[in-house]
Amino acid sequence: MRGTAFTETMLGTIRLDAKTRERRIRLDLHAEADGILRPHRTTPARLTGRVRIAGFADDPRAEGELEVSPLARRRIRYQLAFTADGRRLTLDGWKSVTARRPVESMTVLPFTLYEGDARVGEGVLRFPLATGLAPFLLSFRFPRRESSAEHFPPRWNGEPGRTEVWYTTLTDPASGTGVWLHHEVTAPADGSEPFAHGWVAAFPREGAVRHARFGPVPWTRPADGFAGDNVTVVPGELTGNAGDFHWKLTEHPQGEPLFTFPRWSWRRPLLPAAQMLPAARATYEGEFSYGEQALTLRGAPGASARIYGHGNAHRWTWLHAELGGGDVLEIVAAVSTRPGLRRLPPLVFLRLRRRGRTWPRRAERTALGWLGMGRFRAVFGLPKWTVTGRTAFRRIRVEVDQPAERTLTLEYRDPDGARAVCRNSESADARIVLERWWGRWRPEATWLLDGTAHAEAGER
Repeated sequence: MRGTAFTETMLGTIRLDAKTRERRIRLDLHAEADGILRPHRTTPARLTGRVRIAGFADDPRAEGELEVSPLARRRIRYQLAFTADGRRLTLDGWKSVTARRPVESMTVLPFTLYEGDARVGEGVLRFPLATGLAPFLLSFRFPRRESSAEHFPPRWNGEPGRTEVWYTTLTDPASGTGVWLHHEVTAPADGSEPFAHGWVAAFPREGAVRHARFGPVPWTRPADGFAGDNVTVVPGELTGNAGDFHWKLTEHPQGEPLFTFPRWSWRRPLLPAAQMLPAARATYEGEFSYGEQALTLRGAPGASARIYGHGNAHRWTWLHAELGGGDVLEIVAAVSTRPGLRRLPPLVFLRLRRRGRTWPRRAERTALGWLGMGRFRAVFGLPKWTVTGRTAFRRIRVEVDQPAERTLTLEYRDPDGARAVCRNSESADARIVLERWWGRWRPEATWLLDGTAHAEAGER
């Protein structure tokens, strides 16, 4: 099933009831619908974007709803909530579509501004045909709509030399404790029976990092997720116990799955391995305890991811960063185990989902560049590592710090029997700078994560 996504800019004026002069207003919006827009039907869509009112408001995290019904109801209605001067306001208006004035009726949006139920202003917005039509038409996308649940069933088909992973990372907002749940199925390359194993870890703000392993136990091939040694993962629920760890969590996905590697590489496993996030953003509720520590999670931000392939890379780094306001950054950088490729620089897969849009548009862009030029770059190391790169009009720099006292080192075996070591921190620090080209490079956004970045560096 496919949906519809597009961006739109509207300009106009507004008169606040408490003021006499008009102010300029600008909306930069991104709309997402779960189905294809059909003019003869009513199609609801989600709105996110930025509202700017001269001298009064500049909210980059406005959100609301759009109703597209040009024939059925002869209107296109906008309802958008935003913050101005500490007040929560709602813009409500619609384009009244008529065949007598088709262009004007489709481009003029009268609106009223409310604070609660009280009317506080009114104005008119217009779609700028001369400068806005081409970007508007070019912005239309028809993405495949996917649910988180469809990516949880096991992928392994009985082939030896494969590994499959379900992992979840989150941060408890009350205590600042980071949590890592790793569930893995390994099918040895020698054709012996597959086994399930994994681990759980807690990264408290104060005190030592704690962890416990579970398994290995025979893989029983459940239909809907992972199960082994009293540990289960199914869509929307994670339960288990290992050592003195006990957990029972409910997962609430927010938004669409995110493919860190190209989508085709997950559907058709042609690469040595591929990673994706069924729940790129999620909140978690429930109980998580270890030793004498007991956490009651309420709205804990995090994510769930999946890996399927032949095993680990020769060297790799990984980052998941919750940036606030629904924005997330996911990075995987890796050097292949294959002898001919081992000497090449790391391939970088970087996906920034911001304001409902994913940059770069194609996952291959950061790894391959244009005909081999313009690839993103990773510099490995501990406790610090970096990723940098640019497209035509944007560039990014990511600096990750994994302090030794907040990093857990674990050893395990790949399907071919090779030793792998990962150094993971669910309470890492990160600095992310995004810039845009406007005649010169200018800052677009900066994020500083203090103990809430989820990061890893590993090697074979």
